[in-house]
Amino acid sequence: MVDDSAVVFIKQGLEAGQTEIMASKIAETTSKNTRIVNFAHMMIADHATFNDDLQKIAIDDKIAASDSVSDAHQAAITSMTNNSGVKFDQAYLQLMIAGHQDAIKIFNIAKSDRNEAVQKFARKTLPVLMMHLDSANAIAASLK
Repeated sequence: MVDDSAVVFIKQGLEAGQTEIMASKIAETTSKNTRIVNFAHMMIADHATFNDDLQKIAIDDKIAASDSVSDAHQAAITSMTNNSGVKFDQAYLQLMIAGHQDAIKIFNIAKSDRNEAVQKFARKTLPVLMMHLDSANAIAASLK
């Protein structure tokens, strides 16, 4: 059984994951900071897995989901790329921090969704998202 909240969660989750992947691919090749590069690599791997799992739920529940990002997310990525050096690293980490804060909010709500697959996915993924946020905050603090 899929309801509107599950549909919204799946679409938001897929878009957020795609945004994280796109930004992290840029950071992986642009940043000179080893911690940023390693973090970006982890983001790409983890969010690709999350998106695959979420896409399976979308397909099983016959939800049409896009793999594109919103204009707002694209603008944030573009803005990030207008920086270099430490400014780029800071912009990337701020994007990751804000994205993960938003994701944690929607995943906390999804833990109680009526759709069992959504509920299970949210509960399994939430601790990893929290770890990503902690890591991004720690790296950001080290750049100051």
